[in-house]
Order: sequence, then structure tokens, then C-alpha cells
Amino acid sequence: MKYAKITGWGKAIPPASISNDELSNIVDTNDEWISTRTGIKSRRVSHVSTADLATYASKQALACAGLKGTDIDLVLLATCTPSTMVANTASLVQKNIGAIGAAACDTNAACSGFLYALQNATAQIQAGMIKRAVVVAAERMTWYVNWAKRDSAVLFGDGAGAVILEASDEPCGLLGTKTGCDSEDRGILHIPNYGTDLSRYEPAGPSDLAFEGREIFKRAVTGMSVACDDVLAQANLSLSDIDVLVPHQANLRIIQAIQKKLDIADDKVMVNIDKYGNTSAATIAIALCEAVEQGLIKPHANIMSAAFGAGLTWAASYIKWGERVTPLAQCEETLPACEQTGMELIANAVKACQQ
Repeated sequence: MKYAKITGWGKAIPPASISNDELSNIVDTNDEWISTRTGIKSRRVSHVSTADLATYASKQALACAGLKGTDIDLVLLATCTPSTMVANTASLVQKNIGAIGAAACDTNAACSGFLYALQNATAQIQAGMIKRAVVVAAERMTWYVNWAKRDSAVLFGDGAGAVILEASDEPCGLLGTKTGCDSEDRGILHIPNYGTDLSRYEPAGPSDLAFEGREIFKRAVTGMSVACDDVLAQANLSLSDIDVLVPHQANLRIIQAIQKKLDIADDKVMVNIDKYGNTSAATIAIALCEAVEQGLIKPHANIMSAAFGAGLTWAASYIKWGERVTPLAQCEETLPACEQTGMELIANAVKACQQ
């Protein structure tokens, strides 16, 4: 049996940020209100497209793995904020990284998207269909934000993360996974006024992030906990076997509730929501990269990850890390310089939302 080993990892973090104090100049809020309810202190705002974020994260991951774009058989992009719908955004990423002839596909499972995509690419490697894949998650969630609404304005940010999967005889990579969808109550988390259900010839009004926070909290904690239990059973592991928990970064209270249910110590949990906010599908991909960079993920670590998103999709995954925790090479490219502050980048959107 072949396994899908993670051999490269990379991220794209936009340089411009918006602090809680700066947001208090837009909506009726303050740092204490946001921090105590969400754990967020700041969020990043991208000055480049979703495709550009995904491209840079993918190039970082390729360099880390010591590979070129031409070595890749599949580019799988998890996003709910694509640069373009047709053609898919993954095809532009494929072009940008030089993955000539590789299959390219977008997948949208909202915040669960990275784990869905990881499962998909792993299955193709295990089936012998491909040998190497780029799995990248990239989001520009601030594009959707209504800056006049406190509940949504404080939560979301932009960014991207990527991993390289390679066929291997070593039992590592994604070794246990459970994905699902609780569609009965999909309406509690959605973006209205968007999609082809709308008339092209009538005003639709602004798109927005609509959600019922308390219901989402309950369902997220329950859904992710049950999925984690299922994955542990698949892998024949106990909670004491888990070295690192890398959860979706939606809300610190949700992370802490999952941590408590799984009885995992603080020093085993990767948390970066304070710096980036909720970057939807990209949160786990970014957190995974930073967990390696910070030494939280060590050689042969047992990693549990879980997510919950619009749909209502949910996922949990058990990942066995390999031996290497340092890049083989560094990507020489960087994101284009940003000449504006985060507040300047959203100024026009703020003005439109407040009219």
C-alpha cells in the first residue's frame, strides 16, 4: 500500500493587518469585547488575489520539498473565495507554479476545505492514480465582510497555506479521516445574495456573512469531537497517543471546548487565531506550517486536526508526520510589497457598507 507523505509545507501571510483597536473606529466594539469572545487580536488583509496567495504558499511548499512545478500531478485548491469561478482558480495556480499538464481543481467545503482536499489527494495517491500533489488552501474572507456589522467584521482574515504530498512506502501522512455534512441546518451559516440562484437582471443587494453564533458553537464542538473519536477508532489510537492538536481557528472558545473534550494539554494545542482571525479553509494549513516552524510538530508526531464550516461540513484527520521538520530549500520569491495599511485597503469597502 502506498502512503501520501507530507514532504513540503508553506504559507502566505499578507503583510497588512487590522487590530481590534482599529476596528473600534469602524463598528461599536473594542479590544476587550473581541478578545474575550473570540481570542482574536488582529487579522490580515490581502492586497493580492486568492490565486496569488495560493501561488506563493505553493511555491514555498515546493521549495521545502525540493521539487519543481513540473514534478506535480495534481493541484487541489480549497477555497470559498476563488479569484475566478470559470476557469477555476486552481488552474491559474497550476500555471503560476509551472505544474505543466497537472490536474487542477477547486474544492469548496468552507472551513473544512483543507481537510476535505487532503483526503481527496491522499486517496488518489493511495490508488496509484498520481504520485505528487499540491494541496493548498487560500482565502480572502475580508472580501465578503460587511464592515458595518460587528459580529462578522471582527472575525475574518486572509491568508493561505499549502502542503506537498508524495507517494511513499513509509506509513505516514493522512492515516485516518472522517468527513461529513449536517445539511439540515445549513442556513445558520451562509452567504446570501451570491450564486446562480439569483436573477442576473435584478439587483441582489450586497453579499454578506450570515450566521447564528450560538448554534454554530454547539454544532462545531459536537461535530468535531465526534469526528475525532471516529478517527481515533479508525487508527486504533488513544487520546494519550496524540502529540499535537491542530484545530480550525474559528474561535478560541471552540478550540478550548474541543481541547477539553479530548483532554489535551495546552502545550499540545496549536493556536494562532489571535494573529490571523478566521481564514476559513486556510486556518489549518497555516497552523500546520507554523506548528512545524515553532517546533510543536516533531519527527514522527501524531497530529489530530478538526474543522467545521458552512454546509454544515465537518472533518477530522489523523496525520502521521515523517522524519523531516526542516525545509530542503527556501523559496526566493516573496509576496509583492504592500504600500497600504490594512485600514487603507478596506477604506472603500467600509465606506460602501456604512452608506
